[in-house]
Amino acid sequence: MAKMIFTQQLARFTEVPEIETSATRLREALETAFEANSRLRGYILDEQGHLRPNVVIFIDGLRVRDRLKLDAALDAGSHIYVLQALSGG
Repeated sequence: MAKMIFTQQLARFTEVPEIETSATRLREALETAFEANSRLRGYILDEQGHLRPNVVIFIDGLRVRDRLKLDAALDAGSHIYVLQALSGG
């Protein structure tokens, strides 16, 4: 099963469960996480269902580039890291 891990930056705002999922696409995996904590959706997705600008997702070490469809393929052993991008000077 694929494993979805939310970094501690997001844990400051809401509970961030570590999810194991049989999802084959990123959006489906995200929906599994949102079922575990519905408040998480608002921190990850905007009103149109797109990835928020301050959130970055990596699948097996590769950054997800499609922030709209979120249909990146997942393998059974994939590791998905969801983190809040940090900025500053």
